[in-house]
Amino acid sequence: MKKTVSSLLAVSALGAGMMASPAFAEDLSVVGSWSSLPLNKQFETPFWTEELPAASNGEINVQMTTHDQMGIGGGDVFRILNDGVFDVGMTVADYAVGDAPELEGLDVPLVANTAEEAKAMVEAARPMVEDIFKDRFNAKVLAIAPYPPQVVFCKGDVTSLEDLKGKKVRGSGRMTTKFLEALGANGVNVAFSEVPGALERGVIDCAVTGAGSGYSAGWWEVSDHLMTIPLGGWDPVVTAMNFDKWNSLSPEMQKLITDEVNSKFEAPAWAAAADALEADIACLTGNGTCPAGDPASMTLVEASDADLAKAKEILTTVVLPEWAERAGADWVTRWNETVGKTVGVTVPLS
Repeated sequence: MKKTVSSLLAVSALGAGMMASPAFAEDLSVVGSWSSLPLNKQFETPFWTEELPAASNGEINVQMTTHDQMGIGGGDVFRILNDGVFDVGMTVADYAVGDAPELEGLDVPLVANTAEEAKAMVEAARPMVEDIFKDRFNAKVLAIAPYPPQVVFCKGDVTSLEDLKGKKVRGSGRMTTKFLEALGANGVNVAFSEVPGALERGVIDCAVTGAGSGYSAGWWEVSDHLMTIPLGGWDPVVTAMNFDKWNSLSPEMQKLITDEVNSKFEAPAWAAAADALEADIACLTGNGTCPAGDPASMTLVEASDADLAKAKEILTTVVLPEWAERAGADWVTRWNETVGKTVGVTVPLS
């Protein structure tokens, strides 16, 4: 309760800071994703605080913070957005699947190995995601941007997927955790910010996140093996606006925001993702040039053909059928007809 109250007070303060803005300005309170990670630093914050206000010629005034700076859990962002406490929220879609299990279909692991494939999957899923956000969170989807491919950080020797059996592994989302459990690992729920401490204390043996995110957050300081099999998909971050706020905007303002988000936020974020994995691996292992800073020296473990075959077998025979039960036949049928056709996977319906 204390965290909720303090979070709401922080949002109130965010809104109060807008009172000094010009009378003609459209005020937006914006809550971004993890403040320490490249997506927020390189794309979210510059777009909302600089590029969009400039493109509007001063007609849009933005006050921005992030959910972690406010003490809001990632799973609470869209619930609070639903209530209209702030106008725009963004966080990892997987954080919201407790409220919307059908949303798990946006980020299926192991079916998109490149940024181009991941973008195609997101575009196929977008109409479905838009309907989910409208129905579940009273929110208008503005953008879906990627984190880097989700890989596995381990403390201790691993040489193949089989070595994860019996280990305590933090998954990056529900579907990833279900996959790990089907593999024979013990899926453990640990918040992103708590992973380094959990690895250091032996609470977990391995953890899944984006390679670049793990580098930025210093996971390499408490782990030594990096397995690049994309067990966690791409962890898309959804940016959404409260629908009541959206509907209060003029058509001209809606078009401006939509056009600017597409061209100056979403498209650059996807473009950066195209070459991100190679650079991130270089930063984590020292194999190549690290553009982000001093490289670490993790041991690189590349997935074998046998690993990939085993992983996809588990995905199609165990993980996706279990998701079908949680999401319901209507959503799964819709997924099969859109995302499934794009990635060449069909979820069986009982």
